[in-house]
Amino acid sequence: MQKLRIAVAGAGLIGREHCTLITSHPGAVIAGIADPAPEAQALAESLGVPHFGDLETMLDAVRPDGAIVALPTGLHKSAALSCIGRGIPSLVEKPVAATLADAFEMARASEASGIPILVGHHRRHSADIREARRVVQSGKLGRIVTVNGMAWVDKPDRYFDVAWRREPGGGTLLINLIHDVDCLRFILGEIRRVGAFVSNDVRGLDVEDTASVSFEFDSGVLGSFTISDAVASPYSWERTSGQALYFPHQPENYLFIGGRDGALEVPTMEYWHHGPEGGDWQADLTRETLPLDGTQTYDNQLAHFLQVIAGNEPPVIDAADAARTLAVILAVKRAAAEARTVDIAEMLEGLQDSGAP
Repeated sequence: MQKLRIAVAGAGLIGREHCTLITSHPGAVIAGIADPAPEAQALAESLGVPHFGDLETMLDAVRPDGAIVALPTGLHKSAALSCIGRGIPSLVEKPVAATLADAFEMARASEASGIPILVGHHRRHSADIREARRVVQSGKLGRIVTVNGMAWVDKPDRYFDVAWRREPGGGTLLINLIHDVDCLRFILGEIRRVGAFVSNDVRGLDVEDTASVSFEFDSGVLGSFTISDAVASPYSWERTSGQALYFPHQPENYLFIGGRDGALEVPTMEYWHHGPEGGDWQADLTRETLPLDGTQTYDNQLAHFLQVIAGNEPPVIDAADAARTLAVILAVKRAAAEARTVDIAEMLEGLQDSGAP
């Protein structure tokens, strides 16, 4: 079976990881690396693949089967459109784009051309998140009533030596909460409106370090989520799942889903219920641990991307879907700034009228 040739644009932290994943996959090879940094040229040389200073030159020179875009967010739209114009499916890292208008332009171009864009919300490929979605959709928990989660991590001061991380757009909402919001949408459906408080009191930077968010879903589910990059704790998907790059595994939970017939803890998949006899708040509960399939998130994402390239599967999350995750995050930022609840529909006004998918 011929290996699919994948070009990689951007050789930063996540771009390098994509390269590692591709080189270890039996069905793919790196066709080229595009990044003007000297470190990128050194990486390409070490892997024995061509190096280019920009994406377009690389695409024209190597004509890959697919491309991974791990460039700064502001370059995502132009990179995706360059791929579409050449008939090349792409995996674009999150956030899908710098603005909702850009995201929906990408979505329309993909839909019109038939050239897919897969967005790198990698947790949708994680065994625990997929199982949580399956459990909810199966009705095992009964009618879902509420959800609560947290992402508490302690980023070191050196993390903020990179300028964009301490400037507007670089806070924990767009960098981190966007993953959790995408998981909530994937598991529980669309979010209707949000309210939020944010703070930058710990570091005093121009970006938030802590936030508390409330959600109302279209289904009527109410939820809350707290996030901070200034707390020493094991309570985040990165640590609890054992699936994330660069993080030790510390078995715990970070997400709790409550229904009329039971509750689920993620990612340990502890399922609490009264059993066939039923019961109420003064009756004993039964705890079951639901099994996971043992697969790895990033391996699953790459395998899925190869299927998308081959035309065998549609993207698990395309540009239009990812735009709605971005809309929720921007609504959270607006809700905090204006001290009010914000409907997601408000964020999409005009974009929907202009033909957004």
